[in-house]
Amino acid sequence: MTSGKLRVVVTRRLPEPVETRLRELFDVDLNLDDAPMSREQLADAMRRADVLVPTVTDRIDQRLLAQAGPDLKLIANYGAGVDHIDVETARQRGILVSNTPGVLTEDTADMTMALILAVPRRLKEGLRLIENDEWAGWSPTGLTGRRITGKRLGILGMGRIGQAVARRARAFGMQIHYHNRRRLHRSIEESLEATWWESLDQMLARMDVISVNCPHTPATYHLLSSRRLKLLKPTAYIVNTSRGEVIDEAALARMLRAGELAGAGLDVFEREPEVNPELKGLDNVILLPHMGSNTIEGRIEMGEKVIINIKTFADGHRPPDLVVPSML
Repeated sequence: MTSGKLRVVVTRRLPEPVETRLRELFDVDLNLDDAPMSREQLADAMRRADVLVPTVTDRIDQRLLAQAGPDLKLIANYGAGVDHIDVETARQRGILVSNTPGVLTEDTADMTMALILAVPRRLKEGLRLIENDEWAGWSPTGLTGRRITGKRLGILGMGRIGQAVARRARAFGMQIHYHNRRRLHRSIEESLEATWWESLDQMLARMDVISVNCPHTPATYHLLSSRRLKLLKPTAYIVNTSRGEVIDEAALARMLRAGELAGAGLDVFEREPEVNPELKGLDNVILLPHMGSNTIEGRIEMGEKVIINIKTFADGHRPPDLVVPSML
């Protein structure tokens, strides 16, 4: 620790206002070129830091945590998801983990709704026609899509983001259904006009659109397996703005290519930044580079939460967004 200030290492570039405030409060090492750190660079950062500020691109597993220095006491994650951090091992080594929940809810729900609208209405194909000067003019049967009003939306994971998606989808006249590990309170169900399905299999078989909004945990890895994907109607669409690992990506690609699903909108992938090449080049698939939560306002609010977590820790108190294994 230098001059009584915590030594904070930040693994990626953050919005300028966030970096400025971090410099004012702490002894900070910034990653000015924004390239993801290698394993060796992460290990070095963990050896010399009091606080590490990683992002989703940094895989902090048991082997990396074993190389942490004695001063590392907090991993203040810049992001809500912590599936890239071995939280249990960190706690065993006396290292707290915090995250930034809540601030990305509305942004992610907006992107989810954008994909729910864009894929059935064939926006990708329409854009391509215009960009390639291939549009011959309006036609009664040209690029006919699917109406979403009246369709059944099945939300997988009804936390903050799932509920925000439900509110938006209701405004478009969709019927709201959901599967969650715990049923919501009746008052929430009533306000969202949402129907709970205890059986995920039964829900999948009856939905027109599936929105994946659950976190990636050991329990949700390939939750939408090849077997479950085959339960979907061939006219159904899948949208995923959560984590790619929840879906068996190879099985999804095979079904889309075989015409066994109507389409998909994917903002996340199983092996980011790699994207299964079988998903590319399909007119009925929109692929986005993990940008669902990427707004200026959201990124700054994430940084503010990171700062609050670090400052609270520095003052000797429990970070307000502390992550514990029982939450995962």
